[in-house]
Parts: sequence; C-alpha cells; structure tokens
Amino acid sequence: MNKETITASLERRAMQVQRGGARAAVLGVNDGLVSTLCIVVGVAAAGSDSAHVLLAGFAGLLAGAISMAAGEWISVKAQVELFEGVLSDLHDAVKNDRPLLVKNLALSFEKNGIDEKTAKHAAEDVAMSDSKLMAMYSSQVIGINEGELGSPWVAAVSSFALFTAGAIAPLVPWVIGLGGIQGIIVAILLTSVGALFVGGYTARSSGKNITYGAIRQLLIVLFAALVTYGVGHLFGVATA
Repeated sequence: MNKETITASLERRAMQVQRGGARAAVLGVNDGLVSTLCIVVGVAAAGSDSAHVLLAGFAGLLAGAISMAAGEWISVKAQVELFEGVLSDLHDAVKNDRPLLVKNLALSFEKNGIDEKTAKHAAEDVAMSDSKLMAMYSSQVIGINEGELGSPWVAAVSSFALFTAGAIAPLVPWVIGLGGIQGIIVAILLTSVGALFVGGYTARSSGKNITYGAIRQLLIVLFAALVTYGVGHLFGVATA
C-alpha cells in the first residue's frame, strides 16, 4: 500500500467516525445480533412454540431498529447543532476579534513545530481571507472540520439497516422451520459467527488486535445467550 493510499484511508476512516456513520454501523449490527438473540433464546427456552418465537423475534427486530435509528438521529443531530453553535461564535469572532484569532492560530502552528516567525506569517496569510481563517482556525485550534460535522440521516439509516442485518442471523433457524433446543443452538452459532466478524472488523479498524476483538465480542454473545436462556427456562418452569 503506497503512502497516498494510506493517507486516503486514514482520512476516510476519520471522516466516517466524525460523521457518525461508523459508530452507528457498529452499534447497529452488534445490537441487532445480541438483542434479537436474547429475545429468541429467552422465549424459546420458556417453552414457546416456533410461531411465537418468530413473532417475538420480528417484533424485537422492528422495535430495536426503529429505536436505534431514532436514537442515533437525535444524538448526531444534537452533536451537529452544538458544532454549528461553536462555528457561529467563531464566525462572529472572525469579524470582531481577528487579531486574537491570528495570535492563537500562530501559537497553534508553533505548538506543531513551526518556528515563531514562520508561524506568525502563516497565520497572517491565512487571515487575509475570512473563509480560510474560519476553516483553519476551526480545524487547527478548535478541532472541528466544517465539512465533517456529521449526518443525522447517515447515522439513522446505517443504524436501522445494520441492526436489521444483525437481527436476521438469530432468526434464521425459526424462519427455516427449526425449533426447540436445535433452533437455539443454531441461532447461537450464527450469531457467534456474526459477533466474531463484528469484533474483528472493529478491532482492525481501530488498530487493535483482531483476535482479541473477535473473541471479546464472542464472549459477550455467549454470556448474553446463557443468561437469557437461564431466565427463559426458569420462567417456563415457573409458569408450567
């Protein structure tokens, strides 16, 4: 992989994180896997027939996907509005406190290794344009990229779609006619495969150990399945 490709990859990953799509995608597919598995395993362990397990699973899928999408939309929308408020104040400062901004920008350049004289000239050159001063100050000093504030709709759609995709795996056994302990085992196996992929992908994207990330996610799924199976079984015995 050449340097240009590496740089482009880093920029793309950073943009996805700030816009909210990456977080929504990971949370969506992971929650879809785990929450739906818990529903079908718990209901099946309680002794419900396949039709009721499937109905509960699809109800959980729909409710979870809508809830995730709405939550991500609100979260990212609030984040964007907060960023916009900061940029609005910065816009006023560009008009009223330009010398102070130029001074702070020069100091920021110096902190990044540029000598004092060069930093001062660079900041003054940038300040010749309001738009350039806004863009440079917001990214260099404040840490906000004006073009990457985040998209509530990207976060919502990603979350809804990937929650649904994740939720399908534990539902497959009951869709194809399996039931009882056999359906539970197959659901756990399919969800485990999905968990390994999600954990490995997340770890790889963040530069962490892929094996550790995959196993950690697998253990979460197995623990959730064990707990919900136990609760469902006890509930089924109590109501029998």
